[in-house]
Amino acid sequence: MTADYLAKCRLLIDAVEAQATAVQQAADWFAATILAGRMVHVFGSGHSRIMVEEMWPRYGSFPGFNPIVELSLSFHNLVVGANGQRQAMFLENVPGLAARILRNFDLAPADSALVISSSGCNVVPIEMAEEFRRRGVKVVAIISRAHSDASTSQRTDGKKLQDFADLVLDTGAPVGDAMVKIPGLDTPVAPGSTVGGCLLVNSLKAEVAARLTAAGQPPKVLTAGAVVGKARATELFEAAYDEHGRRLAKLYERLGL
Repeated sequence: MTADYLAKCRLLIDAVEAQATAVQQAADWFAATILAGRMVHVFGSGHSRIMVEEMWPRYGSFPGFNPIVELSLSFHNLVVGANGQRQAMFLENVPGLAARILRNFDLAPADSALVISSSGCNVVPIEMAEEFRRRGVKVVAIISRAHSDASTSQRTDGKKLQDFADLVLDTGAPVGDAMVKIPGLDTPVAPGSTVGGCLLVNSLKAEVAARLTAAGQPPKVLTAGAVVGKARATELFEAAYDEHGRRLAKLYERLGL
């Protein structure tokens, strides 16, 4: 079973590699946003929050990305009871919630956005992309193309995330996400969208870092002390967090004006 899963993961690598041109286009937009002193807004509900946190902040990442993670849509630890999964899945399809989330930020056309949803069919991520586009912000979507095509949108008009994206990237995950069939078990296990999604996110991250460096503004990368020494690692962390704070402040200073 392990060999089967890993073999399918290699196919995900091939799927991401085949999208190199699209990844580079997205990186061009994201780098332009960061060089302009603005932020790339990254949103994912449900398990797609994993890709948001993979982008920033963690080792090997850098400022310029605004991770938008709503706990009401993505706090899965309790599973049932208060703050349980049933409520999160319900809220993920509440119209108007995306607009209320974005009401917290003073968006500008120089911004860009990355919205992640494996199915591309839940209301909140679709409306997030719609709201970004309405404000002139370029949107890159990450979906599983096969799964989305086989799924039904939760919106009354049938539109999906990709209908509001300027560019679509595909995780390569299959319909239903799970990739391994077990003899005697009628439902597959071991999903692939997170693997494909993280491959895309980190490819984007590397491409953006290359563009920032070539432009003479190398990013402040969160780096382990084991790599650069404790003092340098501390310096990078503090500088990166300070830069994040300064960039974020611009998203609040003109709210309501």
